[in-house]
Amino acid sequence: MLLTTTENIPGHKIRKVLGLVQGSTVRTRHLGHDIMAHIKNVVGGEVMEYTKMLAESREQVLDRMIGEAMEQGATAIIGIRFVTSEIMQGASELLVYGTAVLSEREE
Repeated sequence: MLLTTTENIPGHKIRKVLGLVQGSTVRTRHLGHDIMAHIKNVVGGEVMEYTKMLAESREQVLDRMIGEAMEQGATAIIGIRFVTSEIMQGASELLVYGTAVLSEREE
């Protein structure tokens, strides 16, 4: 599955637009991670626990979006965008969306 943030794929022709596909997850913070984040806020540095959680969340939402596109028979997803929003204090949604298309390599 080709994935791109652009509206077209160089060297490919879009044969059919299948429609919007998306994937989302809602994650909450962990008290132990919050304590480490507060310590890092004082001394500086990366909060590895949150970095790992966000990386896992991105992979999860991409997998969900790709699964939805595959169900529609897509060969690519174009115009991919990530959006985050706070659902409540300590809980955030990560959403990814794009346009599922049928594309083929140009000769």
